[in-house]
Amino acid sequence: MISMPSLIIILVIVILLFGTKRLKNIGSDLGGALKGFKKAVKDGDKKKEESEDSQESKVIEGEVVKETTAKEEEKVEK
Repeated sequence: MISMPSLIIILVIVILLFGTKRLKNIGSDLGGALKGFKKAVKDGDKKKEESEDSQESKVIEGEVVKETTAKEEEKVEK
């Protein structure tokens, strides 16, 4: 286990090596990267749900009709 005096010494060494300005930039860059990652994950989930919804079968006037995506149509044409 790391004690409080050890953490303070480590913090002082890190500040001396990198400087406060550079540490601030590193922190903001990491925060921005995490924010972007979370947004990408949410957008990926939404796109996945939309693609699943578009591939579900729909019932129109008693007939089952499957919607195809553009990629599926290209595969059929080839």
